[in-house]
Amino acid sequence: MNAKHGKPPAGAERGGTPDRRPARKAAKNALLTVTGGEAGATLQNFLSERLKISKRAAKDLIDRRCVWVNRQCIWMARHNLKGGDVVEAQAATAGAAAEREKPRHLRILSQSDHYLFVDKPYGMLTIGPGGLEEVLREQMGDPDLHAVHRLDRDTSGCLLVAKGKEALDAAISVFKTRRVKKLYEFVAAGRIETNPTTITTPIEDQPAKTTIRRISCTPDATFGSARIETGRTHQIRIHLASIRHPVLGDRVHGLKKSADPRLMRVPRQMLHATELELDDPMGRGHLKAHSPLPADFRRCLQIFGL
Repeated sequence: MNAKHGKPPAGAERGGTPDRRPARKAAKNALLTVTGGEAGATLQNFLSERLKISKRAAKDLIDRRCVWVNRQCIWMARHNLKGGDVVEAQAATAGAAAEREKPRHLRILSQSDHYLFVDKPYGMLTIGPGGLEEVLREQMGDPDLHAVHRLDRDTSGCLLVAKGKEALDAAISVFKTRRVKKLYEFVAAGRIETNPTTITTPIEDQPAKTTIRRISCTPDATFGSARIETGRTHQIRIHLASIRHPVLGDRVHGLKKSADPRLMRVPRQMLHATELELDDPMGRGHLKAHSPLPADFRRCLQIFGL
């Protein structure tokens, strides 16, 4: 049940098949100037009208810290605009906002008799209305599928799903023993000097341990991997922020202000669950899966010269 991969040859996508399609031009951010007639409008209403999206989708953009006014990130939907204000919304998220409620087809990385590994896209909750669990049940025609663990909405990658309640309970028991190997990849702000480095800062008074390895770096950003031995909420994001190298695009624990315009091209937090490995909780061998870096993550690496 192993999923192998290596670096793709030049001109090929990960997976080995050459990509013969013409390269797409990078989408530009939506750059909008407030007219005199629009002065006094709230940011939410302005985005809804100008981008031709619902007010709910406009608020989602604002809540996700994807909107700037005069190069300042604004997260108040009722922020009143003035004539001449320049509003900028990230292209990747602006285009996706109207599509957010549409079901997605989920990619199955591998599966066994009792479990399957799903390649979770970013922008999707693991559990809840419109979440991965719900979409997967409909896609597979199986109402008895259960996510064993969760990934943050804006984290992509490997997620283990159980085929039935018995398999779910067995997997949860294994996760509690910390005998699960989890490998993540990330892009963080700045150059992480110590390599490797282990972070053991407690999270909400609970022990937490993250081991960081640098893969490549520039003075502005680091592409690295993280292995976690505990599973605290937002653990990698909190630990990287604690050493002053927050995950790029993290709207909660990340950079609050920056003059680097490249950050406006980062559509979400650059954190990806690359590998997941454990003994089969139902006693049938070993389970392992690998999720290749998605396109938006690879674009971020290019933007920052990584």
